Amino acid sequence: MLRSSHLSPIISPTFFALKLSLIPIFSLSSYSSSSSSHVHEISPPKTRKPYSLSLGFKPLPTMVGHPCPKASFSSGSVSVDAREILVQHLLVKEDDLNLLVELQKRISAGEDLSDLALEYSMCPSKAEGGMLGWVRKGDMVPEFEEAAFNAPLNKVVKCKTKFGWHLLQVLSEREESSLQDIQPDELHVKMQDPKFVEEVQLIDVREPDEVAKASLPGFEVLPLRQFGSWGPEITTKLDPQKDTYLMCHHGMRSLQVAKWLQTQGFRRVFNVAGGIHAYAMTADPSIPTY
Repeated sequence: MLRSSHLSPIISPTFFALKLSLIPIFSLSSYSSSSSSHVHEISPPKTRKPYSLSLGFKPLPTMVGHPCPKASFSSGSVSVDAREILVQHLLVKEDDLNLLVELQKRISAGEDLSDLALEYSMCPSKAEGGMLGWVRKGDMVPEFEEAAFNAPLNKVVKCKTKFGWHLLQVLSEREESSLQDIQPDELHVKMQDPKFVEEVQLIDVREPDEVAKASLPGFEVLPLRQFGSWGPEITTKLDPQKDTYLMCHHGMRSLQVAKWLQTQGFRRVFNVAGGIHAYAMTADPSIPTY
């Protein structure tokens, strides 16, 4: 039985049916150490357990009959409703009204939506008790979004989309997280203040051989190829409430990790634009380039 008190902010496979935005997915199988730039693309999703993420990124495929994806991680965007909500749901066929009514009655009698989702939902999220994770305005299809963002906390409400009938429940809400680029010269100025280094989290996602060639003081190294070892423990290793700065060689890998950190509940995430290469070229020429 899923309760808001012990739910981790994960992304369910169902996002790829309902979600309109792009989601970072990592795939180790497609990582190529022969690439000098280590630039990766988003890879197609597979049904998986939480944190089964990979390296090598390819564009998410548009699902047949579903709305085309749209990006939602632009640093300059402003949401009218600056909330994120934690949602679980179950899905039944449009013409299965008898089942819908029966499930509503059982929920009214005290049964848990997540338990019923495990048994009756036709959505892939049934494996997680219907958990969709944290969503924001613009992430979901319009009908589902309208119902979810207007639903009282913990109350089960119904809505109809092109996928069928949904019974959904909002378990919690929070202020929307932010993801911004920070220019190398701006970061360089901040780095001169010892308090800045003490108060924020500085993360370098490059590989050890790259860090040996060029590095910045104060950055903790979490190599992306070793994501499997540190990813599942990220909310204990780092504080989601602290400002977190990500850096790689050219800013691509760090951007993917920054987007993923947002899904894990990190409130303010900054990506070093152009990576350490741009930092060396524009902010501190004493840093070697490679």
